[in-house]
Parts: sequence; C-alpha cells; structure tokens
Amino acid sequence: MDWPVLVFGRAAVALLVERFVGYPDRVFQSIGHPVVWAGKLITILDQRFNASGASAVEGRVRGTLALALLVAAAFLPSYFIARLLADWPLGWLVEALLATTLIAHKSLKDHVLAVYNGLGRSLPEARRAVSMIVGRDPSELDESGIAKAALESLAENASDGIVAPALWYALLGLPGIAVYKAINTADSMIGHKNERYQWFGWAAAKLDDLVNLPASRLTGYLIAATEPSRFREIVTTMRRDAPKHQSPNAGWPEAAMAAALGLRFGGPRSYQGERVDLPYMGDGRDVMTRKDIAEALQKLSKTLWLLLFLLSSLSLVT
Repeated sequence: MDWPVLVFGRAAVALLVERFVGYPDRVFQSIGHPVVWAGKLITILDQRFNASGASAVEGRVRGTLALALLVAAAFLPSYFIARLLADWPLGWLVEALLATTLIAHKSLKDHVLAVYNGLGRSLPEARRAVSMIVGRDPSELDESGIAKAALESLAENASDGIVAPALWYALLGLPGIAVYKAINTADSMIGHKNERYQWFGWAAAKLDDLVNLPASRLTGYLIAATEPSRFREIVTTMRRDAPKHQSPNAGWPEAAMAAALGLRFGGPRSYQGERVDLPYMGDGRDVMTRKDIAEALQKLSKTLWLLLFLLSSLSLVT
C-alpha cells in the first residue's frame, strides 16, 4: 500500500502503540487473538492431513500442502483488508492498529517481569511464571536456572515476537506480518523433530527458519547497539557463538544478549524429562539472578527504541 509517509512510518506506529497498549484482555475475552485463530486452524490441518505411518516424502507433501493452506488463510483476508483500508482517509492508522495484534513486546515484557517478580517472592511462583514462556522442565530449576531460562527466552522472542513481525510489516504491509505470524505459529506447533511431526512439520520448520533469518541478525545487532562502547566486542562474540546454536536464528539474539549482559547462556537442561546439552554462548558468569532479568528488560526496551529509530529513519529516506 502506498500510504502517506509519516515521521515514524506505519511499522513504527504499530510498534509504539503495542509498546504501551498491547492486546487488551477485554478484546481477547471477547473475540480471542489472531494467533489463537491460526493455532485452531493448524490443529484442524494437523488432524486432516497428518497421517501416521506416512513415508518421508508423503509426510513432507502433506505438511507442505497444509502450510500452503494456512498461508493462504492468512494472506487473503489481510490483503483484502489492506486494499479496503487504502481508500480510507485514515486507513493507514487502522491498518497499523490491526498490525499491533501480531507484535508481542508488551506481552513478552509482562511475562518476563512476572518471572522477575516471582523470584522476589518464592521459587515455586517463579517456576510457574517461567513455565509460561519456556519449554524446558522448570520443576528442578533454582534461582539461577529460572533466570537463565527467562533471559534466553526474552532474547529469542525479541526477534520472533517484535523485530521479525515489525520488519515484515514494514516490507510487505499487513499481508506480510499476517503470513509471518502464521508461519511462526505453525513452527511452534508442528515444527518438531519427533515421530509425529518429523516429516509433516518439515516445511513449517524450514520456512520459519527462512523468514526469521534477517530479523534474527538485525535483533542481535540492535542488542549490541544498546552498549555502544562495547558494540564491537558484543558483535564479535555473537558472530563467534551464534552458529553453534542448533537453530540457524535463535543463536544470534541469544549470543548478543549473553555478551551484552556479561553472562554465559546455553548448557544442559531438561525438555520433557530428556536431558539436552546445548553449546555455550558468551564468556561471562554462569550464575544469574533477578537483577540480570531487570537489566535484560532495560535492554529490551532500548532495542525497541533503536528499532523505532531505524524504521523512522527509513520512512524518511523512502
């Protein structure tokens, strides 16, 4: 859409509104959330297309077809809504407000803040809070383990939940952010390397890796930029350690955050009772506290403002 050029740009406006408003609970209780809608459709497609005992080729074909239907379901309504709003005098503002539903800065901040507050009260409360944002088993985590889990999740989701959707919205408008969020949701639900989804979720996992590639790198550099005097040091550590991660994308913001905080992420953890040893990222200390969470939340806020500045500058240039 050729919206009027604003000082902040449409993506910057969406980021700014979501930063302070988020997704109102009353709206969620009334109509749900677009990600929940996508999740329900993915569940239906999983039930209809995922056949147990299918070969690798058949499973991939079925999964690719299901993903194509999901992408179409996200693209078509968002495209026609964007076309409709293009004829409205303030259509750009309505579109930006719709885009806020697919950005998750406030939600991420609130969930991580709940872990911070939980650590200030009791370990059981902190474990309950961190279980909302990580897949690992929190039942045996001590304060340091809980803090590390929250910090790693914050770093990864800074890319998936904030930078990536804003970037795709800036590049491709409402259809871009809607399709991105659908792909990202599919990966979180079916992009697993287990018996049920190894082949059926293959397309979702691969496409999610692709669409997150630019934002994950950008997020890492933005996190590094929150420490201007140490920018080169943080970038050096990030570029050294990020490729060690099993994900082609998650390692970039995680390694950058670890270096920026003077910590070391990675190492052993438990997922559904299974021990997993992840490579270490960063050269700092292993023991982490709620104070590190507070500092990370400050860096998340600075990262957002740097992204706003970048989008604003690009809107003026274009």
